[in-house]
Amino acid sequence: MDLSAQLIKWYQANKRDLPWRHTTDPYVIWLSEIILQQTRVEQGLPYFNRFLEKYPTVSHFAAATEDEVLNLWQGLGYYSRGRNMLYTARLVQELYRGQFPSSYDQLISLKGIGEYTAAAISSFSANEAKAVVDGNVYRVLARYYGIDEPINSTGGKKTFQSLADGLLDKNRPALHNQAMMEFGAMLCKPKNPACGICPVHLDCYAFKNNATIALPVKLKTVKIRKRYFNYLLIMRGDEILMHKRGAGDIWTNMYQLPLIETAGPTELHNLMELPQMQQFMADNVSLSPVSQVYKHVLTHQHLYVSFTKVDGKTGGYGEGYFFTEVKNLKNLALPQIIFLFLTKFLN
Repeated sequence: MDLSAQLIKWYQANKRDLPWRHTTDPYVIWLSEIILQQTRVEQGLPYFNRFLEKYPTVSHFAAATEDEVLNLWQGLGYYSRGRNMLYTARLVQELYRGQFPSSYDQLISLKGIGEYTAAAISSFSANEAKAVVDGNVYRVLARYYGIDEPINSTGGKKTFQSLADGLLDKNRPALHNQAMMEFGAMLCKPKNPACGICPVHLDCYAFKNNATIALPVKLKTVKIRKRYFNYLLIMRGDEILMHKRGAGDIWTNMYQLPLIETAGPTELHNLMELPQMQQFMADNVSLSPVSQVYKHVLTHQHLYVSFTKVDGKTGGYGEGYFFTEVKNLKNLALPQIIFLFLTKFLN
């Protein structure tokens, strides 16, 4: 029995019961695939359910505002996914009259849909013979066949895609792809793979050569940027001062407290002297720390975040600043680090 057949047999006996596996609707499958990018199923499932409940069709999604989508997305991270989904939903509404496409060639032209996602949607919804290669599949193939070519190199991507194409069960592409991905997620995990109960371990290169930790190989090209965010808490009765972020950085078009970004950790007396702080300063203004320094880890950045309360009369705020009642914060799309702080501080 070849690898595909063995994994399909394992999958049919052990697969998780997930809602998107009960449909061939490309819109529903698209929702699940985008939400689960770089997200564990356990974390993404509640978001999938909420999105599908609020936007049962792509036409409903296309009618949403960006603020509504980002607010629903809050806490999931990688917010560009939500913005790309809204763009794509509107494009599908315009080009395909609300009928989400299921062919690979149509899907690959949509924003936020790359080769992996197009292959997944087309195979799961239309049984199109396209091999899916995601992180789980890379790991299974690298370990089983003993491939040490980096999975994030140009040559490595071609090697693994070619191998996946050759292994694809063209009569059962949807089942094959689901089996490969589920096997990587449930048994051939990044850490502590369950080799003892693996149905193919006797033929696995990594198992036979004690190389499960070494494979797959990935080039380390990411340089981590450290940033220091000093957020200001400015209240006016039951209102709080907020600011809408612009484009060109993390958290595009989301809402935050007034922010002073500094090159490194900054003491309060030094913070008060900074030029960008002066728009928030007036006579008899005082600052007091109201949090520890939180480390917030993003893919390419580490944020060191602190919150400082500003007491006294302030004014002269620049463009993009506005006061809103505290009770309205639930309607704003806030970065998770700010949402968690305000939830704790204001309650």
